[in-house]
Amino acid sequence: MVSDQSPGGRGSGPMSRRDLLTLIGTVAGSAVMYEAMSSMALAGESGYTGPIKLTGDPKGASVLILGAGMAGMCAAYELRKAGYKVQILEYNDRAGGRNWSLYGGDTYTELGGAVQKVGFDKGLYLNPGPWRLPHHHYAVLHYCKLLGVALEPFVQVNYAALLQSDKAFGGKPKPYREVQADFNGYVAELLAKCTQQGKLDEAVTKEDREVLMGAMREWGALDKNYEYKKGLLTSDRRGYVSDPGGGLTSVPTPSEPIAMTELLQSGLWAAIAAGHGYEFQNMIFQPKGGMGMIGKAFGKELDGVITYDAKVIDIHQTDNGVTATYVNSKTGGPPKTASADWCVCTIPASVLSQIPMNVGNPMQNAIDALYYDASIKVGLQFKRRFWEQDNAIYGGISFTDQPNSMIGYPSTDYFSDGKGVLLGAYTFGPNAFLYAAMSPEERVAKTVEYGAKLHPQYKEEFDNGVAVAWHRVPWTLGCAGHWTEELRAQHYDDLCAIDGRIVLAGEHASRIPAWQEGALLSSLDAIRRLHQRVMTA
Repeated sequence: MVSDQSPGGRGSGPMSRRDLLTLIGTVAGSAVMYEAMSSMALAGESGYTGPIKLTGDPKGASVLILGAGMAGMCAAYELRKAGYKVQILEYNDRAGGRNWSLYGGDTYTELGGAVQKVGFDKGLYLNPGPWRLPHHHYAVLHYCKLLGVALEPFVQVNYAALLQSDKAFGGKPKPYREVQADFNGYVAELLAKCTQQGKLDEAVTKEDREVLMGAMREWGALDKNYEYKKGLLTSDRRGYVSDPGGGLTSVPTPSEPIAMTELLQSGLWAAIAAGHGYEFQNMIFQPKGGMGMIGKAFGKELDGVITYDAKVIDIHQTDNGVTATYVNSKTGGPPKTASADWCVCTIPASVLSQIPMNVGNPMQNAIDALYYDASIKVGLQFKRRFWEQDNAIYGGISFTDQPNSMIGYPSTDYFSDGKGVLLGAYTFGPNAFLYAAMSPEERVAKTVEYGAKLHPQYKEEFDNGVAVAWHRVPWTLGCAGHWTEELRAQHYDDLCAIDGRIVLAGEHASRIPAWQEGALLSSLDAIRRLHQRVMTA
């Protein structure tokens, strides 16, 4: 819809902020529009408002929690603190759920029986699930501090990282800084020309045009004629052929920008937006020693509360309570039961849909309708940290249009001798399905093949690897809940509603799916509503 104050509406007044953002988004792309939104303080934040306060005496009420992931353990911790009797049934032999790190010596068996024994050196690891903690995910940061989990910076954007496409520049990778500098420069030049030629006369005031022209010149490294050209100014963004030095070798040599047509046709500019998304803006953190350190700390805090190796096979509620039937997930054996007055179920919907549970049609239909994304991660250990030693890449992510999609460099132990582990592949959708159809050994071999196009050192330096395809992880059968707008409108409220004595929680019951913050916020909301129900029962 066109506003009557926009250029298309031929209005005579100054344009609204919404129209200005739309204009910037149309000309410069969503990444630039997001930067503008951030500068205007229009970007939102986490819904976490501080530690939950469950006031009132539950009078010995008990809660059965299914799943010792982030949502389940958060519920257990807060409900126990409020005076409830709590117990957790957990499928795995560890706490954390998708909060998980694989270390040397670990063994992982996927659906179908393929077994992988991790061969990483001591201290090295792969995070098969979450690997980043955005600075505005206040709930997860709160629990990290509460549990004493040490954090360190995670590098999302590294201008020395690489962008590669088999369809551009003969498959040769380009440094991130070159692509970003050139794309920003050309967009700034186009917008500056548009402003100079009076195309925005009816869009912004004269004063705003002057500010916009100055902003474009600064942002895009444009010359005095508002053009993006080879020179020291542009090379200070995209890098030099030879850097400024000292003494008689101090004169720098400017680099040649990629021609705009070549750049646009390459498609490499699409990767620039990855660092502009709200979840990926600095600061970003990671736990020291692996993401699984959070799960371990939570599990230690809840020692004695969690029953491990418990595969839930039936959930039944009555007017007076809830009973879960379970068997040992490793050995089977005779079924056992656990009962409580109430139940917080955090089992992923992909698995829960296969477990008999007597809830109403609205909740059951919501569970059955929710689709889970396919995703895969491959960790590769190399004999040396060649990305640092040969390419001066310290942390960050390289992007490619090959099936592995990206390469993540470790944001820790810089300059250390010995071996190192890269995230060799992290991909979703069709590529993830293709990966999942391979054996773990084939996945690793293919990832080495793909990575060699960015780093020829791969084949000589490769040591060992491990591959986790999330649709083959027995206790999730997928990466995370996938909501469309239509699905949310039809099923989301029913999924989150309390059905009798059962309430669901987890990233799938949040508006931040696939993030630990979503799991925690969902859990806090669920137990708040459950506590209110108990207080009025």
